[in-house]
Amino acid sequence: MVWWIILVVVVVIGLYFVGVYNKLVRLRNQSEESEAAIDAHLKKRYDLIPNIVETVKGYASHEKETLTAVIEARNKAMSATTLAEKNDAANAFSATLKTLFALSESYPDLKANQGFLDLQSQLQKIENELLNARKYYNAIVKDMNNMVQTIPSSIVASITQFKKLPYLEIEEEAKAQVKVKF
Repeated sequence: MVWWIILVVVVVIGLYFVGVYNKLVRLRNQSEESEAAIDAHLKKRYDLIPNIVETVKGYASHEKETLTAVIEARNKAMSATTLAEKNDAANAFSATLKTLFALSESYPDLKANQGFLDLQSQLQKIENELLNARKYYNAIVKDMNNMVQTIPSSIVASITQFKKLPYLEIEEEAKAQVKVKF
């Protein structure tokens, strides 16, 4: 009789272990999928920039310093490898975009250019998609970190070497989303 109780307890603990492990694996896979989605949105964002710069260059050619800063920030962001580096570079890039779009206020012809307005609209859509992807990633991170840090799932996480994931944080100056004025 005692052996049956021990067997049942071992089976229940084993099933719990497997269940928690599988949930941790699902959360890790979701976080990786979410990272890939963020990368895709960032790529779309960075691919749009040469068109915006060329459009602005046609109207504000003497603003070379601003245009160069945007291109350099884009190149730095595209060469980032880790998620943290990509996030930091994206935040720095957002700051240079604000400067670029502030130029359009000084050039009424640029503000009225339909191509520029279309590019701004596309960028705003990408910014919203990126924001949603970041929110989704952070929600997954919250679930994962809760599993990794709370008992009894933290025991399984420790045994199977699951670690906390980093949140994507937005720098203070980049928290205000890129304003696109029409």
